[in-house]
Amino acid sequence: MAGLNYNHLRYFWAVARDGNLTRTAHRLHVSQSALSIQIRKLEEQIGHALFERSGKQLLLTEAGRIALDHADVIFATGAELLGTLQEQAGKRRLALRVGSLATLSRNFQISFLRPLLGRDDVEIIIRSGATGDLLQGLEAHRLDVVLVNAPPTRDAATHWISHPIAEQAVSLVGTPARIGQGATLEQLLAREPLVLPTLHSSIRTGFDALVDRLGIRPRIAAEVDDMAMMRLLAREDIGLAVVPPIVVKDELASGQLVQVDALPRLSETFYAVTLPRRFPNPLLRELVATQALEVP
Repeated sequence: MAGLNYNHLRYFWAVARDGNLTRTAHRLHVSQSALSIQIRKLEEQIGHALFERSGKQLLLTEAGRIALDHADVIFATGAELLGTLQEQAGKRRLALRVGSLATLSRNFQISFLRPLLGRDDVEIIIRSGATGDLLQGLEAHRLDVVLVNAPPTRDAATHWISHPIAEQAVSLVGTPARIGQGATLEQLLAREPLVLPTLHSSIRTGFDALVDRLGIRPRIAAEVDDMAMMRLLAREDIGLAVVPPIVVKDELASGQLVQVDALPRLSETFYAVTLPRRFPNPLLRELVATQALEVP
């Protein structure tokens, strides 16, 4: 067997990391057909298909995932070699590719990434989207970790590892004028309009059970699947919001919003979802190890 053609491997590596043939061809200033030929030659040499199409998406095969693992190491080692010989090893930057559920609290995302923020040797790439799309990116090696507020279903074909990294009590918050003085939690839930998560949310499931136990028929001002929008509606005094305090921590600190009370037996857990990797990202290992919750 002839030696590996590293030019072919680099083209494959670029497409695998971008996940899009057109985008990669434009970035590398080559035609799509030339790029496809290079990848096909690599596939012929190793005897396995590296990509498969799913609609308009280009997904890695199992052989492609293995090849990408090795390519990551090969080209990272090459960059380190150049840095060492040029006496710039200390300037080499590491990248962490994070996928985050589009509706997830921005404050939580910042809290999770804070240990890496501001480091000169680290580049953080954040992509937001729906859970299914993000998990597909994780499986295709375009993401290192996905941040969600509900663990994805795991089966024989998807070996997700859901690391619980934070748990927040859910509270009732609102403007000082709306909350007033002396009213109990039950009175406010029965009297005031409420801004609630949508029905598919785990918070909403727990909240509906709570008001049922209390015999309260809540007045719903808005149902929202975006925590940032819930924060804005609470600030605009549309109603009292049912949210984890981290979502509105700046407003609570300034006094613009106040917290009535934590809702009993109601919390939200945040997860960092990964897949087993032969060569895991060292930055990710550091983050998860320092923030993972202890599981009894």
